[in-house]
Amino acid sequence: MRRLALQELIAWNKNERRKPLIVWGARQVGKTYLVQKLFAEEYYIDRYIYIDFKIEDEVREFCTNTANAEKIIEYISLLKGKQIDETVLLIFDEVQECPNIISALKYFCQDFRKIPVIATGSMVRIKLQREVNKRGSQENRKFLFPVGKIDELTIYPMTFDEFLMNNNEVLYNAVKTAYENKTPLATQIHELALEEVYKYLLVGGMPEAVGAYIVRDDLFESRKILTALYNNYLADMELYQASRESVLRSRNLFKNIYAELNKESKNFSPGFIEKNSKTRDFATSIEWLKLTHIVSQSFQVKTKVTMPLIPDNKSSFRLFLGDIGMFSYQSGINAASFISNERDNTLSGIFFENFVANELVAKGHDLYYWRGKASSEIEFIIESNNKLYPIDVKKGKGKLNSLQKFAEHNKYECAIKISKNNYGYDAKQKLLTTPFYFVSFIAKDFADGTMIV
Repeated sequence: MRRLALQELIAWNKNERRKPLIVWGARQVGKTYLVQKLFAEEYYIDRYIYIDFKIEDEVREFCTNTANAEKIIEYISLLKGKQIDETVLLIFDEVQECPNIISALKYFCQDFRKIPVIATGSMVRIKLQREVNKRGSQENRKFLFPVGKIDELTIYPMTFDEFLMNNNEVLYNAVKTAYENKTPLATQIHELALEEVYKYLLVGGMPEAVGAYIVRDDLFESRKILTALYNNYLADMELYQASRESVLRSRNLFKNIYAELNKESKNFSPGFIEKNSKTRDFATSIEWLKLTHIVSQSFQVKTKVTMPLIPDNKSSFRLFLGDIGMFSYQSGINAASFISNERDNTLSGIFFENFVANELVAKGHDLYYWRGKASSEIEFIIESNNKLYPIDVKKGKGKLNSLQKFAEHNKYECAIKISKNNYGYDAKQKLLTTPFYFVSFIAKDFADGTMIV
């Protein structure tokens, strides 16, 4: 399957000033597939060395005991029978099993910069954080993270545009062209594109689940895969957390993301998960889930919004699940509901809010929402090119009731209503109506500072 992040790897590879690259991301989001199958096998055919620290015990032991890049290069060259030079790509996978290799990247950058190096793995930041604490306390020295000596790339589950590109390229091209031309799709094509959105809400963006659906055209098979991945995420919490209490809290927090968003106030409420608990009791769990890219956090801003965007306080926030397929699975709603004629009555607006949150995060945005007086609310506030864009998300064709309240206190470039409606722009109201299937493109334009209405 194709991934848009491949273009970022190609750009990194062409950069004469490139540094060793670390690819971050949650488990099973396709990091290894992207780096090895899509990039290395296409651009370094028979000229790359792949090291899996989880299973290659000898290499792991050697690299654990030295950060000397020259020694590592010599050892791996001899072990693999291939001389490592600037024409050979060196891939270090599962680097959470050998955190010392991260330290070594500094010396790859300083002394062997022309050799292309990519490091990747799951739970890397968690493992590094524990290494810092362990070494700081026992050996009185800090773990050497190569600040300023690496490039970084974060991989997320497949966004909707990637899902559509792989599942129906002709429709993807039609949607992309319509967005670029700022024109609505013909009614029947519009409905086809919305059908793909509902399928994406069910399947999500985990590559294995997407692949099962595309290859077998079986939504329920992909659901089985999601169940296994969901349980694996829960199991990881036992492997990578120090105390039993933190494991239990992280699991309870993770399993209640849907329930938290589905209550009247979508703000995080610790007492909803654990009676008489405080937000601070969950601080470690929230940070753990954020570091692993399993959840994202949206902070509240109130009344008068200033730039750059900053939270009003750190205690008012919402949590979103990093993959919309897992979110739909966690909801417990029957899979058939997503493709039935009754779906609009079955699915609440939070499915679409979590969907939009993930699209924004995948394009590099921090999340904020606005709360005004009398329960007025805007789901997302985006700052792009020093301009504000309030974004309201509607599952149907509802009105943007809170925009007037927002406008009383804030100047904005354009308000955006994301819904099942077709594309349209009301210049008088400065209101852009955009369908769900345009969100990926809008999020990218925001990130690039190229948003035009």
